Amino acid sequence: MTHFTHTLSRIFALTVLSALALSGCATMQVDEGRPADTRAGSLFSDYRGGPEVRRGEDDGGDQVRGFVFEDINRNAVRDEGEPGLADVKVSNGREVVKTDADGSYVLPVRDDMAVFVVQPSGFQVPHNAHWVPQFAYQHKPAGSPKQLRYGGLAPTGPLPEAINFPVVRVQQADAFHCAILGDTQTYSNQEIGFFRDSVVDDWLDLSSRARPDCIFAVGDVMGDDLDLIERMTEVTAPVQAPQWWVHGNHDFDFDADFDADSADSWRNLYGPNYYAFEIGDALFIALDNVVYPCTAEDARQAGREFCATGDRKRYNARITDDQMVFVKNLLSLTDPDKLVVIGHHIPFVSFVDQNATAHQTDNVKALYALLEGREALSLSGHTHTIENLSPGDSYAGWVEAIGLSQLPFRHIVSGAASGAWYNGDFDTFGVPMALQRLGGPRGWLSLEFDGTSYVETYYGSNLSRDQRMWVSVNTPNFRDWFDAIMAWHAKPSDERDPVPPLSFNDLPDVKIITPDDLVRGTWITANVWDGSTETRVQATIDGRTLVLERTQDAEGEGARIGAEWADPFAAQRQLSVSRWALQSRSGDARAQGWNRHRATQFGPKPPQPQGSVADRSVHLWRAKLPDDLAPGVYEVVVTSTDRHGRTARESMVIEIRAERPEKLFRIDVWNAFENGPPVRN
Repeated sequence: MTHFTHTLSRIFALTVLSALALSGCATMQVDEGRPADTRAGSLFSDYRGGPEVRRGEDDGGDQVRGFVFEDINRNAVRDEGEPGLADVKVSNGREVVKTDADGSYVLPVRDDMAVFVVQPSGFQVPHNAHWVPQFAYQHKPAGSPKQLRYGGLAPTGPLPEAINFPVVRVQQADAFHCAILGDTQTYSNQEIGFFRDSVVDDWLDLSSRARPDCIFAVGDVMGDDLDLIERMTEVTAPVQAPQWWVHGNHDFDFDADFDADSADSWRNLYGPNYYAFEIGDALFIALDNVVYPCTAEDARQAGREFCATGDRKRYNARITDDQMVFVKNLLSLTDPDKLVVIGHHIPFVSFVDQNATAHQTDNVKALYALLEGREALSLSGHTHTIENLSPGDSYAGWVEAIGLSQLPFRHIVSGAASGAWYNGDFDTFGVPMALQRLGGPRGWLSLEFDGTSYVETYYGSNLSRDQRMWVSVNTPNFRDWFDAIMAWHAKPSDERDPVPPLSFNDLPDVKIITPDDLVRGTWITANVWDGSTETRVQATIDGRTLVLERTQDAEGEGARIGAEWADPFAAQRQLSVSRWALQSRSGDARAQGWNRHRATQFGPKPPQPQGSVADRSVHLWRAKLPDDLAPGVYEVVVTSTDRHGRTARESMVIEIRAERPEKLFRIDVWNAFENGPPVRN
């Protein structure tokens, strides 16, 4: 199906979606007889509704009560004859209990809490019109302590007499597919359009059976403007998969004074800021590890002094005590053979931010202790990088930051749907290329589960689904060009020439290589986007096989940074962005250059580097070209093999020439001759 046809189908799908308001507290009614499923191959059905909140004379009790029941007629109300379900987990955000044989549960009341059911395997909680799961009741009797920019939580009043959670049966699936989204980070309606025309397009271009069964967005879903939540869910809804979201550092209320209130607007507009759900043999735990504003408690940890200094509020990465107790209690009631998938925004540890304390999680070792002996997987975002970190991997800075030397299980920093914050020039779909900090494309991570096993694949948005890497050549000319621009870029903006010393036009073709280039050092490079320690890469040229070596060893070293370790493919596109220069006579000041973040203006000015440059990478491999390559034209075939034994191939043509030919049209040769007057027969 063509991109144009999908655009029409999306418009139609969005038109027919009803405009139900998103609310974590409302009781939703649905029409009986709604179709049980709306797309072939979907694990989950179009089941709309929400918790059944019953009020009566017993409101305001000192315990939370209710039932988890099978909603046979799918109307989100417990009708006569609809059975309660035993052994389903329900939580108040700290304590976790299992329902009794009749489906009933009782929990202690907390002053400020979300009461939620943990979707059990083989069942589905209801969702709203946009496929946002409705599985929780927010209890904050007095509401947010002050008026917040995006509304906060209105007073919920006394605790209801009962909170019942409806669920419906679905196919018990050993195999299923989830799409993991890092940092969609849409600051504006324009950027929601970018997301729609990239990631959502990708999913809709898949066959119905290949589309994801669930969407797990690991934070920074928004870019500070929480009023965009509803449209964001609406443009994603045509995929018809439940949208489970994690709370990130651009999703909180910046005007909140205490961390306990910083997710209030999120809780009202989306749902709980931490929770859990099950699919198949996996338990998914969504954590909120962004503490905002961080406090003197955080500042007592070495490297977090910023939490107690300065004149602005800051955030820190930490798992709060309530969440740690929640996880402990949840795991105690969960089959130890289940795979535990933890979604959180800020990484537990990071390669790119290995020395940054605010961007790694303070007390993660306590969580590791709770998970000891279990199969586990960490999924995060935040850094706008793809980092597939294997058990046993180690990088400098981790011991100092969080007291960890080696990873106990796989951690995947899942890249960013926004790439490098929608920076960069436009691609053929009108979406900024926005290559990420380590050189990967904007995109999404696919996890194909089979029992407790999974296969991870990173897909670049609007790219071929077969593509897994960029290949290029790192030449002496590239390194000189890179160093000149980076030296200029490092100077304060008010002290440097407003025009960069070089642009993309000044870089010679890196695939034309001279004998001198070979002697000085020229490398074939492969940026394998989701490559890990187990990945192997080789290249063939002129009948020879070259083994590419990873630029990082993951053996406790620091990041190797600079032109020699950079990805030439990404850096060429990152260091000379023409979008800065866009101008018009429209009279709209914000249409000049480009505008993003909180109305920050970029340009108009000469083409500039984007802020994120692939000057290092955890997923770059390289091999030095032999010095004795004879002049000629060669095909280079690069093959990567991942930890699952899957191969990917990319080819390119390089030229070995005694001298570098003239780059542009040879006007001197042209002008040396006259065309002469026309000859009349």
